[in-house]
Amino acid sequence: MKHGLSRRDFLKLAGLASLGMVVPPSVQHLASEMQGDKKNVLIVVFDALSAYNTSLHGYGRETTPNLTRLAKRAAVFHNHFAGGNFTTPGTASLLTGALPWTHRAIRFNDGVTDEFAGRSIFHAFDDYHRIAYSHNTLVNTLFEQFISGINEHVPQEDLFLFNDGFIRKVFGNDEDTATVGWARTVKRTEGYSYSLFLSQLYEAYRDNKVKDAAKLYPYGLPSVNNDNFFALDQGIDTLGRRLTELPQPFMGYFHFLPPHYPYKPSRDFAGAFTGDSFKPLSKPEDLFTEDRSDEFLNRQRLPYDEFILNADHEFARLFDMLESSGLLENTWLVLTSDHGELFERGIWAHATATLYQPVVRVPLLIFEPGVAAGKDVYSPTSAIDLMPTLLHLTGHEIPAWVEGSILPPYAPSLPAPGKGVFSVQARYNEPTFPITEVSVMHVQDNYKLVYYLGYEELGAQKERFLLYDIQSDPEELVDLAQTKRETAADLLRIVKQRLDQANEPYR
Repeated sequence: MKHGLSRRDFLKLAGLASLGMVVPPSVQHLASEMQGDKKNVLIVVFDALSAYNTSLHGYGRETTPNLTRLAKRAAVFHNHFAGGNFTTPGTASLLTGALPWTHRAIRFNDGVTDEFAGRSIFHAFDDYHRIAYSHNTLVNTLFEQFISGINEHVPQEDLFLFNDGFIRKVFGNDEDTATVGWARTVKRTEGYSYSLFLSQLYEAYRDNKVKDAAKLYPYGLPSVNNDNFFALDQGIDTLGRRLTELPQPFMGYFHFLPPHYPYKPSRDFAGAFTGDSFKPLSKPEDLFTEDRSDEFLNRQRLPYDEFILNADHEFARLFDMLESSGLLENTWLVLTSDHGELFERGIWAHATATLYQPVVRVPLLIFEPGVAAGKDVYSPTSAIDLMPTLLHLTGHEIPAWVEGSILPPYAPSLPAPGKGVFSVQARYNEPTFPITEVSVMHVQDNYKLVYYLGYEELGAQKERFLLYDIQSDPEELVDLAQTKRETAADLLRIVKQRLDQANEPYR
């Protein structure tokens, strides 16, 4: 029998360290030697934050008054697109600098391919102290793959008010079975349950633990999987404190769940838009409609917009903390999202085959260390451009696997004319086989083509493409595929070529 602590065991134990863990003096000394003139990097992600629903980008409700104010000090990207339309592909593209058809984290809670497990932003910043946290379980799946490049993987449950994470800790080798057993035995309160008595005890214990915090949330506490409750302000406070303790230079990636569903703003923001005069535009149903009525969609949109207002307030608090501590003088600060949210055409949220603007266009703001002047960028940009940009700005080499480009304000030369931006949805494909059921967005200049392939809804033809002028028709109401046939054909040819190239290794 082998004894001792393996590297894998060590990494698991390291992952259990709390946010307050003290970094050994030797590590701090080494970090101070590495610092020199290197600037820190901090990426803050608010999950499912659509640029379409931010007043910064022209939305009819004032959902982001603080971002609008702070934007005067940032590079603001007005046509920025996620790599995918839900967490797994969108976040994997942020963290690898590659598109979903390349890294292959395409299904719900998938990981990237084995070769990409060592190809992340954490590995590229290998001379920095790297820290990562997310409320979102799907993001933590990716962190586990990238763990060899992360110095501190803060456990998901560290920022929960109440959680059942100890089950995963105690039964780490049998996490799947233990979690299912715990849920069936204790957490389930209706339908098929092994123990109604235990579930009632669990619910009473849980509610008692969070009762004081719950008073601040009229719609209920924000949660992950319905009962792992958290409060965004607590997470922001913890982040603000922890950043001042980190060895420098550091690269931090913090991925908070709001404004993702369930939409649960705190009492200062709940009801902020109730009864206002804002009237969302009613749009015709899409081929992939879920048959949601406008009334239903608008009821969901309201707390979502309030949750954005809540997140906007918390980001401003974080910004003020960083400024007061002096960290903004030597830290590149980034705010973005992994995907957006949809409340139109009979479709709700982001579990959809469609790639309309609200679900793929996301905010990107980059704050330069010690600089208070802002810039506006209107050319199309992609989530995969963020990683090479930050590497360039901090003097790092850009790895060969990265598919993105250095963003326009910082690039040493102008981007090539007609540079295309892509987003990919392929959640029902087996990652190790060619992708045959897929939605691909291709934006070039002011034109956006969306290609659908292989879906049952498409009928015998099995493919469909739409073309929009997103500058003159930002609501995507007029399909130009037939009137702008040459443009559509050119963009479609590139999409099919890129998809074919991505599938080649899997044939």
